[in-house]
Amino acid sequence: MHRTVYVLGVPMDHGAGRRGVGMGPSALRIGGLHDALAQVGCSVHDLGDIEVAAPETLAPGDPNARYLSLIAAVCDEVCRTSGTVFQQGGFPLVIGGDHSLAIGSISASAAHLHSATHGAPKSLGLIWFDAHADINTPQSSPSGNIHGMPLACLLGHGPPALTDLAFAGAKLDARHCALIGVRDIDGGERALLAASGIRVFTMADIDKRSMATVMAEALAVATTGTGMLHVSFDVDVLDPQVAPGTGTTKPGGLTYREAHLALELVADSGRLTSMDMVEINPTLDVHNQTAELAVELIASALGKRIL
Repeated sequence: MHRTVYVLGVPMDHGAGRRGVGMGPSALRIGGLHDALAQVGCSVHDLGDIEVAAPETLAPGDPNARYLSLIAAVCDEVCRTSGTVFQQGGFPLVIGGDHSLAIGSISASAAHLHSATHGAPKSLGLIWFDAHADINTPQSSPSGNIHGMPLACLLGHGPPALTDLAFAGAKLDARHCALIGVRDIDGGERALLAASGIRVFTMADIDKRSMATVMAEALAVATTGTGMLHVSFDVDVLDPQVAPGTGTTKPGGLTYREAHLALELVADSGRLTSMDMVEINPTLDVHNQTAELAVELIASALGKRIL
């Protein structure tokens, strides 16, 4: 399927607990992103990076939701820019940067779907690849880092500056959301995740039942009765042996082939309409290998095949 892909860089690490992921967009471009997209038949338009002030120039503010005002402003710009891409018939590929940017990109998808269906009750499908649940709220978070809160915000639980982007309230129906690769959940998140209704596939599920089976079920969750499909991919879902360049590594993640198979199956569905690739930290990487793998995975999601 030919796509016109608009690349939007978000060099933001204010939502994370350590510096470095703000350099992720550059690492992906250096890792061959443009060429990889062209090789799978995409027309590529790079919109450059959103301007983000350095954390050292700002006070973090509320310790339970650090850098909230800046993150909300950046997510609002991501939302508006992605919305313009949709209006032009394009595919938004948002590269980060920490995972809080997904509040903006997914809000844009939900708003576009709402507009395209004239308010008809059709949901946005979401597949979220992550070692973590990212469903903390300011009240439950042990760190106050907003990159641990985006799923909660998108379900309507969190600061209004984040939950009310594009339109007020929840952007997702949990019945159409699948979380894949989870293996590190904060204590306060367990009850939140259980109450959310999100379909969760842990690494144990993948071990027992295979990635192909898990992806078939996840795609059914995210594409049955939905109007669009967004994939948000945090590289810490990968095993650190293949992706060392991220700030929240956890052993026992997806292998190289499991990750590629998952995204090849997304491409096979023919339903993907937008994507994020986040949490690449070049300061922790080895010869840019995590960014280069992330580029390969984006290409698989957009149709690259072995044969």
